[in-house]
Amino acid sequence: MAPRPFWKGYLKLSLVTCPVAMTPATTESEKVRFHTLNRKGGHRVVSQYVDAVSGKPVAEDDEVKGYQRGEDEYVLLEDDEIDAVALESTRTIDIDMFVDADSIGWIWYDKPHYLTPDDPVGEEAFSVIRDAMQSTGTVGISRLVMYRRERAVMLEPRGKGIVLWTLRYGDEVRDPEDYFGKIENAKPDPKLMDMVSTLIDERTRQWTPAMTGDPVQARLLEIIASKKKGKKRPTKAKDKAEQPPSNVINIMDALRKSIGSEAGKRK
Repeated sequence: MAPRPFWKGYLKLSLVTCPVAMTPATTESEKVRFHTLNRKGGHRVVSQYVDAVSGKPVAEDDEVKGYQRGEDEYVLLEDDEIDAVALESTRTIDIDMFVDADSIGWIWYDKPHYLTPDDPVGEEAFSVIRDAMQSTGTVGISRLVMYRRERAVMLEPRGKGIVLWTLRYGDEVRDPEDYFGKIENAKPDPKLMDMVSTLIDERTRQWTPAMTGDPVQARLLEIIASKKKGKKRPTKAKDKAEQPPSNVINIMDALRKSIGSEAGKRK
């Protein structure tokens, strides 16, 4: 059963408007989660804000946001002051521009959401906007208040629906030139390239979501199941000492051995 939408509003392009619903495209609900308990009584431990100087708990009504501008010096902002600079509407995705679909690098993509029509009458308007983006090779750019922050979002046509991606803020993405710019632009030996290509061919598989499985979570579920049955806590397996990789002096010899090893696995 599909989860209920966490957001409902309107998709708008100029004078064309249609009701839509949005659901996160990913979920962490299946992950093993733990609560912190008091070992002595087995009760849940609760957290609370305390004054850093007095050590006394702070009532919710006395909590206020502050921007630090010096040591122990803050500018206080009330919630209504913060809300005043946000978008007027939090329920309308107004597409104000389009860009080429390939012009936004993957590093700007944050969280994906499924956007679907929320009314049979509005499906035609939704489909027209979706198909027009598909045929022109473009994606829509808008702004929306999500997760208590105003965000730039990208609308990407995908099959019968639209995937809405929240985009990272400009100050969150570091310039790759600061890191990759120091790497020399040397051309590798063609023979080495051929041998590495052979290794890639040998290890190429059809993509499947199973490749992203979480073995740690699977083992945790096994431990939880065994403890429910009253079994003793499993002993921790001894860690094998990880050997640091040896310095490869001859890349050609290392690649020959690697290719030979791959060939042996296939037999």
